Amino acid sequence: MKHARFDHLLAGTALAAALALTASGGALAQSTKELAKTQTAAAPAPAASDATPSKDTNAKAAAANTEPFGPVTGPSAAKTAAADSAIADKIKEQIASGKFDRFFGGKKERTPVEAFYASRDFAPLWIADGAMSDRAKMAAAYLAGVEADGLDPADYPLPQIKAGSDPDALAEAEMRFTDAVLTYARHAQAGRVHYTRISADIVYDLVKPEPADVLAKLAKASDVAEALDSYNPPQPQYKALKAKLAEARKGSDVEKPMIPSGPVLKYGKDKKGKEELMADPRVPALRARFGMTAADGDTNYDKELSGTIAKFQKERGLSPTGQLTQATVDALNGPKREKTVDIIVANMERWRWIPRDLGKTYVMVNLPDYTLRVMNDGQQVWKTKIVIGKPNLPSPLLSAEMKYITVNPTWNVPPSIIQNEYLPALQQDPQAMERIGLKVEQNPDGTVRIYQPPGDRNALGRIRFNFPNKFLVYQHDTPDKNLFAHEKRAYSHGCMRVENPLKYGEVLLSLVLPNEHYTADRLQKMFGGSEINIQFPHYLPVHLTYQTAFVDDEGKLQVRDDVYGRDQKLLSILKGSERKVADIAINAPMRSSSAPVKMPPGTFGSGGGLFGGGPSFFDRLFGAVEPSPRPKARSNNDRRAQR
Repeated sequence: MKHARFDHLLAGTALAAALALTASGGALAQSTKELAKTQTAAAPAPAASDATPSKDTNAKAAAANTEPFGPVTGPSAAKTAAADSAIADKIKEQIASGKFDRFFGGKKERTPVEAFYASRDFAPLWIADGAMSDRAKMAAAYLAGVEADGLDPADYPLPQIKAGSDPDALAEAEMRFTDAVLTYARHAQAGRVHYTRISADIVYDLVKPEPADVLAKLAKASDVAEALDSYNPPQPQYKALKAKLAEARKGSDVEKPMIPSGPVLKYGKDKKGKEELMADPRVPALRARFGMTAADGDTNYDKELSGTIAKFQKERGLSPTGQLTQATVDALNGPKREKTVDIIVANMERWRWIPRDLGKTYVMVNLPDYTLRVMNDGQQVWKTKIVIGKPNLPSPLLSAEMKYITVNPTWNVPPSIIQNEYLPALQQDPQAMERIGLKVEQNPDGTVRIYQPPGDRNALGRIRFNFPNKFLVYQHDTPDKNLFAHEKRAYSHGCMRVENPLKYGEVLLSLVLPNEHYTADRLQKMFGGSEINIQFPHYLPVHLTYQTAFVDDEGKLQVRDDVYGRDQKLLSILKGSERKVADIAINAPMRSSSAPVKMPPGTFGSGGGLFGGGPSFFDRLFGAVEPSPRPKARSNNDRRAQR
């Protein structure tokens, strides 16, 4: 992998065209298809200087060079222009010598690039007749506007191409251009920041584009902008955030006045049914914010205003009490424009980590929103509240497959909880676990198992939803139903507690086993003292995501608290020196492990039993069920139909 950065931006006609096309917010003013239709030749590029042009200089250049360039052209292996043959020879020579390894990170990336150029007899892709090709001009115009996707054009510097340059210089310019394009494709598809730099609790299966495939695609594309844009996430939510980013950057001429802090305002009635109205000087500003009219001088927090506030609270994920709380004031004021832009950019970056194919039917968890949604054919089937991990014990970010549901689960206490919480208690009092309904078993080698049998007091409640993963987390019922009334619900050790698990089970099983007619009542009748596992005939993707900014069904931008500091860490990297190498993965230890915990000498478990051999800890954690047989191999059409 390469991470070289260069000092110069493209000068001359190409940059002028790019600036002209991106003058309003960075978006292309016309597509490259339209540009390709014109047969007018580009104006010759002026002699370039080593200094990066100022904004004023660029604006003047753009005004003076608005003449469109011609159709996409490029030499074939058999028809390389004489002027380009010398460049081709130099490209071949310099690739073979390793001179360009500084661009491509050595043999691993050099090999596919070399294979691409070898397939076209080393004919340049970005240079034609000793000058920038039309294809290169279109790519340059697109790269100049990548801010629209939350990226930075400075990360994809293009070479200066001077008239009359020798073949060596032009060969190097060709490779620099290739490097910029490949860097962009990698960033657009897999992200500028590798998730390992944010937290060890994040695992996604990133798929970076193959360099040879990128170059081959661009060499064949009739619309270069469309081809480059295809490396960005395709999900509707990403595209909706992109539109909101443009709006946030544009802003409005008049900023909404801030609502000051103050006492909690509420509407109510006394025992006789008479309205109790609270007066407050903020009321006129509140009414103005929602476009409500009132008599001059009216400062009463009345029923109408309370109802409007309740609706707003529901939209923002707050408890719809109708009371003007401080949390409601904060939501009304929202972040400053600059912060809003940053939050959107951070969330667009995280969408690059998430699988492109979410599945036909899947579960989408948004941790900062404390919600879980079941999706089918692009439509929300069901939604519920969840409790997530504490800020110091965050729920992970991952994509996995839900394989089965367990009714009457046994809670096998994870090693991290045993080590950090239960062992100290056992050392003080060997009977401590028994008093809270837990059992302790100890192996001859000193390793210990602590578990809670099925029952009403079980920490997992009566049903567990299993999507095996290395963090040993799952979704489950809970006896602590009161926590769902809280607006901020970060209380668990990392697992997700579901507000209505029986309904959740009914919804999931209706999708994977529609002919079995599972209902919440049927699941409840299965409650007892023994585990019952309901296997899925095909697995459902589960995506645990961190969306502090998203667009709701009404097209409104919603912003949530950065409960785990993920935005803060990501933005600090994007704005700091680390960004130069930020797409390189790093190794970081997980916060928890599945390794068995040893009982310190002198500590005795209350269970009295010994266990040896048998299922692994991981298996016990997820119920020790026999894995469902994988479906037989299917065609691509069959797979798409199933998902």
